[in-house]
Amino acid sequence: MPLSSIDRGGIRIVRVESTRIDAAGVIRFKEAMRACIGDAPDLVILDLEQVEFIDSSGLGAIIATMKQLGETQMALAGLGTLVEKVFRLTRMDSVFAIYPTVNDALRAAGK
Repeated sequence: MPLSSIDRGGIRIVRVESTRIDAAGVIRFKEAMRACIGDAPDLVILDLEQVEFIDSSGLGAIIATMKQLGETQMALAGLGTLVEKVFRLTRMDSVFAIYPTVNDALRAAGK
């Protein structure tokens, strides 16, 4: 699954370059995320702006990524209506810091 990442002042922004995170691509997503977060700074912002659909496998992969980060914090940004609904229905919106945009997440982090 295509991802892009950029570091910005102690924050890594990882952008999902796909419209879906589902069972069909979850293994590729996990592998790509592992490569992106190997030497992660203090905060990782996962930009989900392009993601239109996520299923329980995709949600599980994001949670697994958060656990792999250990002490590094993870925030989510750019959730579309359907993706945000999945996080709300599963109450994962209380686990993750969720921001409307990457810029909002950066502002909240003081960057």
